[in-house]
Amino acid sequence: MLVFAKIKSVQQKIKSLKKGTSIGFVPTMGALHKGHLSLIEQAKKENDIVVVSIFINPTQFNKQEDLVNYPKTIDSDLSLLKSVYCDIVFTPSAEEIYNNNIISQLFNFDGLEHQMEGKFRDGHFDGVGTIVKRLFEIVTPTKSYFGEKDFQQLQIIRKMVEKNQIHTKIIGCEIYREDDGLAMSSRNSRLTKEHRAIAPFIYKTLKKAKKEFGIKNAQEVISWVENEFKKQPLLELEYFEIADEETLHPIKNKDPKQKYRAFIAVFAGKIRLIDNISL
Repeated sequence: MLVFAKIKSVQQKIKSLKKGTSIGFVPTMGALHKGHLSLIEQAKKENDIVVVSIFINPTQFNKQEDLVNYPKTIDSDLSLLKSVYCDIVFTPSAEEIYNNNIISQLFNFDGLEHQMEGKFRDGHFDGVGTIVKRLFEIVTPTKSYFGEKDFQQLQIIRKMVEKNQIHTKIIGCEIYREDDGLAMSSRNSRLTKEHRAIAPFIYKTLKKAKKEFGIKNAQEVISWVENEFKKQPLLELEYFEIADEETLHPIKNKDPKQKYRAFIAVFAGKIRLIDNISL
């Protein structure tokens, strides 16, 4: 496994590969877990080599304290990557990526950025678009892999690739869950014992909402979910929405030809957890 911190070095290595070599790319912010490893394993099955980036991107954090508190576990991350036979790891500094000009590029994602997370995290998706576009330019991947836990982010990256004519295929991978159903996240390690014990309630509620959606209209399901969370003093519901998978617009009337997904954001103490389920 080769580890590079400089753009020039990783680009030289990628350029040295034989013509036609397919590159699978998994961008991460570190604090790796089995969910990340599942993306890498899929990338390994579908490509000749796999590149993983570890970079805590400052432009996608709305609160400075979240950036400061984000777990930094580079030694264990590299050990995990070695265990799954990752080929190349790119670990740049913020100075290397942004050249001392840490600001986001402004994007138009055709309105995808204004839904759900966009209502609560101003400028977040410009930050995501900026770093992912930059990494795509550096790594030039054949295919790039993202988890569906951040489904809105996945759709936004697809839109960015389409609008900027970037030559990488975006692969969405199923949400990897703990045995009790909680979606795997680097944030889970920061939950208190009490909050970790109740957190699986989020996915249990999503699964029940999916059943309810089969027999009730969207507003009835939304009201039911909101009432369920009122009964849980340790969890604070920020939003629950049912939206069109492609446009992310909230549902108005159920159309059997459309694909819908339920999205949720919940505070467990100070830790914000998101999840979603296909309906």
